[in-house]
Amino acid sequence: MYPKLLIDLKKLRENIDAVAKITKDDGGCTMMIVTKCLCANREVAKMITDHPRVDFLADSRIENIKKYQDLVEVSGKQSVLLRLPMMSEIEDVVKYADISFNSELATIEALDQEAAKQGKTHKVVLMVDLGDLREGIFFRNKEEILETAAKIHAMKNVELYGMGTNLTCYGAIIPKYDNLSVLCDIAGKVEEKLGIQLQMISGGNSSSIYLVGEGQLPEKINNLRLGESFLLGNDTAYGADLPGTVGDGLLCEAQIVELKTKPSLPIGEVGVDAFGQKPYYEDRGEIKRAILAIGQQDTDRGGMIPLDEKVDVLGASSDHLILDVTKSDREYKVGDTVQFTLEYGAVLRLATSEYVTKEFI
Repeated sequence: MYPKLLIDLKKLRENIDAVAKITKDDGGCTMMIVTKCLCANREVAKMITDHPRVDFLADSRIENIKKYQDLVEVSGKQSVLLRLPMMSEIEDVVKYADISFNSELATIEALDQEAAKQGKTHKVVLMVDLGDLREGIFFRNKEEILETAAKIHAMKNVELYGMGTNLTCYGAIIPKYDNLSVLCDIAGKVEEKLGIQLQMISGGNSSSIYLVGEGQLPEKINNLRLGESFLLGNDTAYGADLPGTVGDGLLCEAQIVELKTKPSLPIGEVGVDAFGQKPYYEDRGEIKRAILAIGQQDTDRGGMIPLDEKVDVLGASSDHLILDVTKSDREYKVGDTVQFTLEYGAVLRLATSEYVTKEFI
């Protein structure tokens, strides 16, 4: 059934090989592969846990980590909860995740109490906000960071495993040597004050990997968290293709349900579309328009790039994607399919949608 998300495990595995060379061989970091974009798909998770160069599997949702807990245990790798834990999921976080990222002392205290109940030691990475303004204790509040670290260190069933930061995802702040060095300096002060050596200084996600090639990743950074770079083969700071990776390990294939020549401009007064936006239309005259049975409920139409370079995406409603196929060399007909390479937002929605078939190729 269409639409389909086509997943090429061989290409994704080769992408992991390529980013491992950058991250581990060139950058001297451990590698955390993030499973959230494909909703911790079981086949993909098995490929990741089987890969000898992956050190950690990470996800933002504890429900996803549950899916592959057995695979992680057999592999000997560790599982990591990236999103700050909710109070309502503390029991599951301790039960299923080896490590969690945290910024709130009250949450860490709850983890400590639950870990005591379960007879475990739970590892915590304390997050520092370097200016992207998502999670973490703000970097200028150094005393708060030091005090929080000391309180964590004093807990009996929680281990202060490391410190980390996140950039680009909210504020779109690019990781640089200068801002990541602030994290390293703070981590050094924590180590000095507590007389310990932190196991992990996590320097961000796929937006930080480009720094390795430029020789600008601070030496103290020893971990990177990679999702988009292994899925789509690019860094997320500047969108550059990473050496040795490919961008077509994931494709979308959707079927044409209508093919007609119509005007390019709608007729009548233009209001707002189904999503409350007032659209803009380019006057292309009469064009051949193909309607595909996939829409904004299933994907992000802005992240769909037709493999047929002479096809343009005109727009989408919740259930339909509209293309201009006028200039294509292919004589499309109803029932034919169109394939697309994908950007991150489109992959995220396609993987999440229950209306999209996931097929391995």
